[in-house]
Amino acid sequence: MTEEQKQQLESGIRDVVDFPKPGIVFKDITPLLANGDLFRLTTELFIETLNGQVPDKIIGIDARGFIFGAAIADRLGVGFIPVRKKGKLPWDTTGVAYSLEYGEAHVEIHRDAVSEGEKVMLVDDLLATGGTAGAAIKLVKELGGDILGMAFLIELAFLEGQKNLDPDVDLTSLLTY
Repeated sequence: MTEEQKQQLESGIRDVVDFPKPGIVFKDITPLLANGDLFRLTTELFIETLNGQVPDKIIGIDARGFIFGAAIADRLGVGFIPVRKKGKLPWDTTGVAYSLEYGEAHVEIHRDAVSEGEKVMLVDDLLATGGTAGAAIKLVKELGGDILGMAFLIELAFLEGQKNLDPDVDLTSLLTY
């Protein structure tokens, strides 16, 4: 990614102070999504992180990972798989609980979403503590999938989320704060 492209992406991110609670500076990506050129650029930059590899499926994490993941899957002509919060998928699922700063969460995937040996790319808008992404990786591996890489629009490096992820899986963050 060029410095100009980085600046373009950053122009589509706004800080919202004290959201969702006091002391938090929320990185709002809705201006980026509302701008067709920036949305397209983001999708293209995510695809570049694959370095020419083509996955069988794109995994998007609930909820903003769905936006980018579906666009990437469409562009590549591959399937899209959602990893969702517990109780949101309508069929037979497998799930995993993981720790948050202030409790626990649980994500699920359909048991037939990934087949043995399928290559997948994991996409989300934000890498914070790494809990959700780590749980998604665990689910994909449980189903026999191979992770080609993980890509995030934003990484909050001060939360050290990479420490909670598989170091053998390629990870790219388009913007790091």
